[in-house]
Amino acid sequence: MTAVIYARYSSDNQREESIEGQIRECTAYAEKNGIAVVKHYIDRALSAKTDNRPDFQQMIKDSEKRLFDIVLVWKLDRFARNRYDSAHYEYQLERNHVKLVSATEPISDSPAGIMVKSMLTGMAEYYSAELSEKVVRGMTENVLKGKYNGGTIPIGFKVDEEKFFQIDPLKAPFVVEAFQRYNDGATMKELMNWLNDSGVTTNRKQKFTYNSVQTLLTNKRYIGENHFKDIVMPDSIPAIVDKDLFEEVQQKIKKNSRAPARHKAEDDYLLTTKLFCGMCGAMIFGECGTGRNKVVHHYYKCATAKRFKTCKKKIVRKEWLEDLVVAETMKLIQDDAVIDAIVAEVMELQDQENTKLPLLEKQMREVENGIENMLNAIQAGVLTNSTKSRLEKLEAQQKELEVRIAEEKIARPRLSENQVRFWLTRFRKLEPNVKSHRETLINTFVNAVYLYDEKVLITFNYKDGTKTITFDEIAAKDAPESNGSDLGCFAPPKRDVQA
Repeated sequence: MTAVIYARYSSDNQREESIEGQIRECTAYAEKNGIAVVKHYIDRALSAKTDNRPDFQQMIKDSEKRLFDIVLVWKLDRFARNRYDSAHYEYQLERNHVKLVSATEPISDSPAGIMVKSMLTGMAEYYSAELSEKVVRGMTENVLKGKYNGGTIPIGFKVDEEKFFQIDPLKAPFVVEAFQRYNDGATMKELMNWLNDSGVTTNRKQKFTYNSVQTLLTNKRYIGENHFKDIVMPDSIPAIVDKDLFEEVQQKIKKNSRAPARHKAEDDYLLTTKLFCGMCGAMIFGECGTGRNKVVHHYYKCATAKRFKTCKKKIVRKEWLEDLVVAETMKLIQDDAVIDAIVAEVMELQDQENTKLPLLEKQMREVENGIENMLNAIQAGVLTNSTKSRLEKLEAQQKELEVRIAEEKIARPRLSENQVRFWLTRFRKLEPNVKSHRETLINTFVNAVYLYDEKVLITFNYKDGTKTITFDEIAAKDAPESNGSDLGCFAPPKRDVQA
């Protein structure tokens, strides 16, 4: 019999040693009962009230492969504290011919055993609900008293031994100045740079980011308001920022959020980290600028050309280049011959990566042949001490190989040719005009793009996957004025014939 061990501790009992204890007792149970453990599934600091646990879900999925016979837990409440989840997932295991076993709660398969298991699951759910109620009650009481309730302490505050908020005299002045600067017209990015340049860090000892500055400017604890869920207690903790200043800042944040988000501009450049200058080899990155007619232009520019002025590579329109790469990628995945080539390459790569499994399977075939030969000899009347000893060694080797093969299959699941082909053909349904679909296409299939003044060279993520498109070819298609590649021209730049 083969088994996997599932261990878990919840957020209300965050102790790493509890995992070690669960595994130790489960392992001892397995050894005592002649069960071979092939894998551990562990969820740390995750409650069993929900089934949203990564290793738990992976274990249920792996049970479909029937690579193990038992799921071994320290107690049934490690598996689930919800009666519905417990019954649902235990039924799934049973369908896959996998049994749920508790190492410390020996329960028979008799009607009485079924009743005991149901009772234990119900008690676990009751305990969980009661514990949750106590936690909520305690946190509510803390809010009413103006106490710290856990989580990240906002910069500018400290928490004393009795869990009350106190003003941090070193960092609180930076909080007040940050509010005042934003109210005077500074941007969040400017505040971020100012705080980092001043050596101020968050209470997690990290540098400020755009998001952490936004969190600072919208935190109502700075005006003395403490809250938990729907409970709000004004003036229950020391205030750092004047209420009028806080409200003025909220109005400006609301107003600025309706304006174009300048800080998100670089997120929209889909070819970032994949685009390189064909002339100097430097990375090309995205930029934007406002023209004389107040129109914002988005384009790609060579890093060397920008920083050192030593590269003559022209800037290229963002939309034009991205549309070109996406269109060529869509052509690629519509080609059945390309799909066949990628499938063949994936299958070959799988064989190259997993050299261990074929070797184990070969050893298993040799052992099985040896066992069959021994059994044939016994049936023919050849039964000696050496024959019996040899058979026992082969059977022991067979069990060991079964465990190692199961471990290897769980660690490296093999995709079939049909699965790879199905996954690849799904990309044909993507919409080239949808941003998330464009990102998926480029991230999956495009390895690098090399940009010259007269051509674009695209390398895709498979052998021999290189495509060169000259601007003469594009110009021949009468590209519309708005699709010009270079900001200074209305159509893709022409190649000099004499060059």
